[in-house]
Amino acid sequence: MTQSQKSALIVGASRGLGLGLVETFLARGWRVTATQRTPSPQLGRLSAEALRIETADIDDDAGVAALHDRLAGQRFDLIFVVAGVATQAHDPLHAVPRSVAAQVFLTNAVSPIRFAEAFLDRLAPGGSLALMSSVLGSVSLNDSGGWETYRASKAALNTLARSFEIRHRAENLSVLILHPGWVRTEMGGAEADIDVATSVTGLADVITDRLGRPGAHYLDYTGKTLPW
Repeated sequence: MTQSQKSALIVGASRGLGLGLVETFLARGWRVTATQRTPSPQLGRLSAEALRIETADIDDDAGVAALHDRLAGQRFDLIFVVAGVATQAHDPLHAVPRSVAAQVFLTNAVSPIRFAEAFLDRLAPGGSLALMSSVLGSVSLNDSGGWETYRASKAALNTLARSFEIRHRAENLSVLILHPGWVRTEMGGAEADIDVATSVTGLADVITDRLGRPGAHYLDYTGKTLPW
């Protein structure tokens, strides 16, 4: 890696937005380490000298620790935790089994922050930690209801991310909490507003513009600040 070449760790890159982000940052000349929970044919088909693929599950603390060890000595200008789930997202809370609701909360809110804490020493000076949130995590914008467990998990992620940044404020930490738009992916569905390319291009632009800026910033893929 040249001294000026940027490096990204994209966590949850097997498909959809994560995969699109890997392709976008590679095309922009970054070196990329991409993680998958299980082997991904789509990710595996990417061929680039600047790409490294690792396997890890953010819900598995031992697996995260092992990944941390395998990446010893590396520093990343961007660590972006994309991984998330939307299990039974359309069902009201009372119709979702407790175990399912708990897993959505763990994967979408708890595990990303635990990963961030574990990998904070891998963030390069002047870099940013990014977390994939959603506009559905905005409590003040919730005027339509629906997606109850998913909304709650993303609102929890936003709260935990702000607390994480405050806890590390003396280190001038940059935390980007990002809404990718309503995207035509397996999670977003065929009726969504935008395609993956539009979303990840916007996200990459926002990240580049805000890279290393201290504080916790809740933004959409166009760079618009969202209300908590």
